[in-house]
Amino acid sequence: MSVPRYAYLGPEGTFTDAALRAMTAGADIEPMPVVDVPTALAAVRAGEADFAVVAIENTVEGGVTATLDTLAEGASLVILQEVVLPVAFELVAARPLALESVTRVAAHSHGLAQCRRWLASHLPEVIQIPSTSNTAAAVALADGSADFDAALAPPGTAARLGLHLVSDGVADNVYAATRFVKVGRPQPAPPATGADKTTLVVHLPTDRSGALLEMLEQFAARGVNLSRIESRPRGDKVGEYSFSVDALAHIGEARMAEALVGLRRTCPLVVFLGSYPAAHGQVTPLAPGTGEADFAAAHAWVELLRRGEG
Repeated sequence: MSVPRYAYLGPEGTFTDAALRAMTAGADIEPMPVVDVPTALAAVRAGEADFAVVAIENTVEGGVTATLDTLAEGASLVILQEVVLPVAFELVAARPLALESVTRVAAHSHGLAQCRRWLASHLPEVIQIPSTSNTAAAVALADGSADFDAALAPPGTAARLGLHLVSDGVADNVYAATRFVKVGRPQPAPPATGADKTTLVVHLPTDRSGALLEMLEQFAARGVNLSRIESRPRGDKVGEYSFSVDALAHIGEARMAEALVGLRRTCPLVVFLGSYPAAHGQVTPLAPGTGEADFAAAHAWVELLRRGEG
């Protein structure tokens, strides 16, 4: 049996690499570091990788737009697993350097965003340089190719690459975390656990008052709670948006399946991006009348009515 190939935002040592290792602990895999999220997802679509591990949401910036937009367009992909990791940084340099001497700092754009207030407080004049990943910036310092004097990097990077640790515990929010997902080509969803998510992309039927409410009612009427809903520009016309949604239910549950039927009937486009166990592991409480037995009994009653026996 061939070893599964996993594309991820590299190089080795990124937060995504840590998420990959958390998802595949003890398994025999072939890691495939790539330069960005679209490349990782494209590798799965092209069959060059079996899976991709990508960041999809963080507690500071919200949804990772490169992931949301790339999942929504192109050949179908599905989310199979998620993990949430705490995120903090260390500021590293190629040589001993005082904090006040740092003039140019590099990091991934999300890393810079997650440390915005810390940088404004400790390095108000610093020039911020975007990098393909936080670890890539640190590697550039280590190999001498950097045009900056410091980088924000995952904890342990200075020791691993032989860099100078300027400051550790760098973060705006000590509770900051990033959610990562494992993505593959279409396949049966993992079994329902009672603590699951379903991710969708939905276009509204028309740009008019109440259209969003009508879409949301498909979930509310069936007792499906939403943990995330974000609008994304559709790209074809100013003012036209799609909605990226995480619902706390599984496609194998009647309440989620019937919500999908309602969306399919009333919305011009519904993209199913998978049902999978939620990282929090907390069983989702059911609203009265939304359990499997409730839907089965309601369908049985309608069938009796149809046969004139109700």
